[in-house]
Amino acid sequence: MPLFIKDATLLPVGGPGGLTPATGSMRVVGNSIAAIGAGLTPEPGDTIVDGTDRLVMPGLVNSHIHSSEGLFKGRYDNLPLELWMLLAYPIVGASAASERLVYLRTMLSAAEGLRTGSTCHTDDIYEAPKQDIGRLAAVFHAYRDVGMRATISGHVMDKPFLDTIPFAREIVPADLQAECDAVAVPAVADYMAFAREAFAKLHGMEGRLNFMMAPSAPQRCTAEMFQAIDELARSNGTPLHTHIVETKLQAITGPVMYGKTLVEHMKAIGVLHDGVTIAHSIWVTDDDIRLLGEARASIVHNILSNLKLGSGLAPVKRQLEAGVNVALGSDGVSTADAPRMFDVVKAAGLTHKIGTPDYTRWLTAGEVLTAATLGGARSARLGDVTGSLEVGKRADFLVLDMRTANFTPLNDILNHLVYSENGSSIEAVYVDGEKVMEHGTLTRVNEAELLAELRQIVPEYLARHARTEIDNERMMDFFAAIHRRAAETDIGMHRLGTEPAFR
Repeated sequence: MPLFIKDATLLPVGGPGGLTPATGSMRVVGNSIAAIGAGLTPEPGDTIVDGTDRLVMPGLVNSHIHSSEGLFKGRYDNLPLELWMLLAYPIVGASAASERLVYLRTMLSAAEGLRTGSTCHTDDIYEAPKQDIGRLAAVFHAYRDVGMRATISGHVMDKPFLDTIPFAREIVPADLQAECDAVAVPAVADYMAFAREAFAKLHGMEGRLNFMMAPSAPQRCTAEMFQAIDELARSNGTPLHTHIVETKLQAITGPVMYGKTLVEHMKAIGVLHDGVTIAHSIWVTDDDIRLLGEARASIVHNILSNLKLGSGLAPVKRQLEAGVNVALGSDGVSTADAPRMFDVVKAAGLTHKIGTPDYTRWLTAGEVLTAATLGGARSARLGDVTGSLEVGKRADFLVLDMRTANFTPLNDILNHLVYSENGSSIEAVYVDGEKVMEHGTLTRVNEAELLAELRQIVPEYLARHARTEIDNERMMDFFAAIHRRAAETDIGMHRLGTEPAFR
């Protein structure tokens, strides 16, 4: 039955209305927006919803999340990326989660995302010790059941781990190197066979769930792997999703490994274009920013994760000005400790104000909201599907109550959304025209029962993981030395605070 939202405050983000809130109505037929604007009248058979004191806006797009970290929420603190990875992504001894645990782990992030305003996730799934179709399908089925839109990856690395870290072969003892080198990496042909099976069996599920390929990073994957992935991604119209220069150590990696920056390496091997999405993009050079802009590539700004891991502050404004499409993401549920996108939105709006005293170059509320919606959709190659309220696009939207304390007194709506809103004003969430959340309750699944089941079965897995952490902590001092060496190396670029690297 068609839905008619009457006389609401509309924030289209894209299309003619753009970022100017205006009173109007919206008609939804099936899974799409059929009409939007002022002067509309309902048609016979429409379900009419009174939009008085309500704000209707596009759903938020979490453009980089690792729901596979969901079981490590709240587990770690005060560790930079390379040391944190030893525990969350152990090099040796990693054990597999069951398909049911994978399903519940995914549901944990998807449910919280929906309740707090995300209608779409780009979920980069790393599965230890190896991803398979069964566990990938469990991720798809969780998003299917909860009613969310998602682009879901097969994350891959095909280089021995120590060969992806500068100085590791100098610093890590030979016996530990041998243990690390004994961990098998996938062959290109095997991974491509897995990806083709995923496209055949899972891609396009429910018309809102897509498979994408995610070569972990250009220092972690061979050029052959990147190029094979790029060809298959282009043929299926999906993004190539990767990580580049999240940390200073990774900024050092490009020149050490390839004699050029990692962005320049991507250009050199022919995999830098408008279908590429790069998570982080913090330690980029001026030339890197120019190349990203010329390619019309996307970056995902993961401000909360970058703050918690001490990775640095990305030059987002400069990348926007260069023509880079900017999206926002929570990153892993272990580094942001939640998938709540309004938290990310506020942090992105605030943190960049300390990047320069030139307040004319601070991010605006409109830039932040665009990145959190339409920019995110474009990064997933869904810009013509979702991310804005436009006729013909899928009806993925939020209804917020503007009578809450978050909107009182009502001044500038964009400012209220970026700096005051935390998701608690959300009355309803729609995906594909279906109401999937109302007044904090998911409509498709019993969240309380699923959480109770997860609490029952997760202790055994976490006990196993704790033993794996102990096994990998043997390398902690050596990786700390690698981190310190990178921190003390002058690369002519600063993305961190002004305190000395070490006292």
